[in-house]
Amino acid sequence: MEKRELGKLESIELEEVGQSGDLPSPATAAQQPRNRARFTAATIIPVWIVLSSGVIIYNNYLYNTVNFKFPVFLVTWHLTFAAIGTRVLQRTTHLLDGAKDVPVSKDMFFRSILPIGLLFSGSLILSNTAYLYLSVAYIQMLKAFTPVAILLITWATRISEPSRKLLLIVLMISSGVAVTSKGERFFSWIGFFIQAGGVGFEATRLVLIQTLLHGLKMDPLVSLHLYAPVCALINLCVIPFTEGLEPFRLLAAVGEEAIPHITPFLLLTNALLAFLLNIAAVFLVGAGSGLVLTLAGVLKDVLLVAGSVVIWGGEVGTLQAFGYSIALCGLVMFKVSGGK
Repeated sequence: MEKRELGKLESIELEEVGQSGDLPSPATAAQQPRNRARFTAATIIPVWIVLSSGVIIYNNYLYNTVNFKFPVFLVTWHLTFAAIGTRVLQRTTHLLDGAKDVPVSKDMFFRSILPIGLLFSGSLILSNTAYLYLSVAYIQMLKAFTPVAILLITWATRISEPSRKLLLIVLMISSGVAVTSKGERFFSWIGFFIQAGGVGFEATRLVLIQTLLHGLKMDPLVSLHLYAPVCALINLCVIPFTEGLEPFRLLAAVGEEAIPHITPFLLLTNALLAFLLNIAAVFLVGAGSGLVLTLAGVLKDVLLVAGSVVIWGGEVGTLQAFGYSIALCGLVMFKVSGGK
């Protein structure tokens, strides 16, 4: 992989449609579909920030306020909703016209789609499970380590070569995350390793996307159209070994006094919000320069950290804020440099 292709990995991650533990990000460099309305950056970026933050906050609300502690089930429900929703859109709108340009053969499915789907399911399951142990603010801080994981994988597999600038960026992000972890008041080793595993799965997935699907043009919605059913089926196979029948029993008992907060309305609106995020991401691609979208992503993360503190009364100390600032600076440097 050439150095300029390494930079694409971060543009893939930038849209973050699946990074928050909801739904997939675009599979490859985005394609501008036919017959699609355009929105200015000033219009679509605030919408994307609200939806992206809303999905994370809503998920955390279900896990820790409603006490519906079944992340594998919730992710599977999101993916099932998305698989149905994208097929409805394909038949009723032009949003998925790009799917016609992505022929999926049997060989491509088993060599590319399935391995990436397995990694994506692992990323979704682990990153959602982390919310049972860690605060929203701290999880967002840990996600800043994803570019470092990508670089370490590409260096270990000789896809790219390290440079002084990249080593400096790795040092900045790593030290920033370390300082952030040191300042975390409610630190959990279980949650930390679960989130670290999610970052590892996600970084590996992004590297495989660029190597296995190089040259294919898929925007976030087309990617979702392909991966949602695959990941939903994978997750269905995981549920019996992780959560069993308990989430289904709780849903069957909706309305009983023991679980007054679990309702179909909550699950439906939660999945709808995640689906709308993917639609917003389609219009986000191409709405602004790479720098504008990078800064929008950083702003979203900062607002989400601040918002989670306000909503749940968490604490972000001076040490954590200092460490996160260092990590964000390294993150911006990496994305602006294109990974070179």
